[in-house]
Amino acid sequence: MNSQKWILFGVVTVLIALSAAFLNRLQAGRKLGQPGLKMVDRLVHDENSNVIGTNTVDLPLRVLDYDSEPLPVSMAELGWLPSDTTYGRRHYQNPFGHWVDISVVLMGTDRTSIHKPEVCLEGQGWGIERSDLIFVQVPRPQPYDLPVMRLLSPPKRVRTESGEIDTYRAVFAYWFVSDHRLTAKHGERMWWMARDLITSGVLSRWAYVAYYSICKADEVDTTFERMKEFIAASVPEFQLVPGPDSGGMPVAQMEGKP
Repeated sequence: MNSQKWILFGVVTVLIALSAAFLNRLQAGRKLGQPGLKMVDRLVHDENSNVIGTNTVDLPLRVLDYDSEPLPVSMAELGWLPSDTTYGRRHYQNPFGHWVDISVVLMGTDRTSIHKPEVCLEGQGWGIERSDLIFVQVPRPQPYDLPVMRLLSPPKRVRTESGEIDTYRAVFAYWFVSDHRLTAKHGERMWWMARDLITSGVLSRWAYVAYYSICKADEVDTTFERMKEFIAASVPEFQLVPGPDSGGMPVAQMEGKP
């Protein structure tokens, strides 16, 4: 029995050593992929108005009848996410008071920049009552169905600026994009990233794109329909991937296809 334990210990030790050597080899030889989003040189600030970056996602300044303003990156995110993370963030509002925030987190060489999106909603003080995979038809540059994960919070009683108490819900929609793929499933993104790294030595540079709004509890359906229209109009302005799967071909190569 003792000899069997020693043999098992030896096998496990060898497997761990081989795995570590394999991962180190991948780490040393890997290349970082290109983002699937348009990037622009523009200052990014934290909550204290300090400059924390000079490169960001080129989110549109105006969408439909919504004007926008930049949003700062929270100190909590800066303390939690890797230093080579790139952010894109804007608040949009139309003349009727309807609003939506776009938040983008783009990973660098550290894969931990992208986490389970449900953490974001819970971190803002909202629980999750329901999640649904839905599809938003995006008309440009060619019509395609964008996979989106929709999260809906439970009702929450909130005191308004006038002092009244009303019931609200948070509506949250997200997906992930690399230079040639789209998915709304965190596990699928992880699988594709690992497969690409092993087969090609390329660490795909995934981004997490999220849309967020708050509405009265009885206005969820109307709010999400507006959000879908907003997504369809805004996505072609900053996202380069023209469909859920570009056949494994990076955008840079696709642009040269006839």
